[in-house]
Amino acid sequence: MSLDINHILNEWPYEPGQVNVRRIRGEDGREKIQLRLDLGLLQMEVAGRPDGQRPHGHECLLAYYEHQLQRFRQDNGADEGFKLDEQACELLRAEGLMYYHRYVAEFVLEDFEAVERDTMRNIRMFDLCRKYAAEESDRLVHEQYRPYVIMMCTRARARIALRDNRPRAALAALRKGIEDIQDFFRSLGQEKLVSGSGELALLRAMAKEIESSIPMDPLEKLRKQLAQAVKDERYEDAAGIRDEMRKISGDNPDASAQPGETG
Repeated sequence: MSLDINHILNEWPYEPGQVNVRRIRGEDGREKIQLRLDLGLLQMEVAGRPDGQRPHGHECLLAYYEHQLQRFRQDNGADEGFKLDEQACELLRAEGLMYYHRYVAEFVLEDFEAVERDTMRNIRMFDLCRKYAAEESDRLVHEQYRPYVIMMCTRARARIALRDNRPRAALAALRKGIEDIQDFFRSLGQEKLVSGSGELALLRAMAKEIESSIPMDPLEKLRKQLAQAVKDERYEDAAGIRDEMRKISGDNPDASAQPGETG
């Protein structure tokens, strides 16, 4: 059997500037994800470790080290003293790159649950190395990627909510992601990145688009109208707006009015 894959590459030309990805059925009968690159392609399993391996009998190397940490805690009563050496961190980085390739492909395929799963997995890996790597360089090297991975996870969660016709949940997910990235930058003393981050700009744009599509709550709309009427000293209009608010809520809407400002 020929090992030459030119016939596959010729049938599926590489398109520069695009994420070229597809699902195929493997010879083992299982679905696979293929990612076309300029010099070839990557083929990945849709679940478990992308290369199909099970290091030390675990789903992935991260799961193995998480298991080792759990055993260390059971044996020692705490995690103090548990360390990941340079080789372990290097292997975890290589494994994380596999998951990166897969969640980028999954996003293009609109498998957003899988994107959320794989991005959260890489964030767990970042956290493990940040806390337990023996070398400072291994503790810090992943942190440059954290905003991007949070952004991809947040976009996936928002897309899931939008697909389920839950725009307010999508907006809440985006605001949470924005807050998490802002907190990350601030924790590093990088306040300037809060306004200059490409990840934040993308999430803010998505949030703005969704926010503009959500009909305003009738009571909230009236509250804004009331505040403007009071500001403009249009007290007769304000009285009429209060009446409308009482019809809707049955409550006293005068919280935003100043003393003596009645119609």
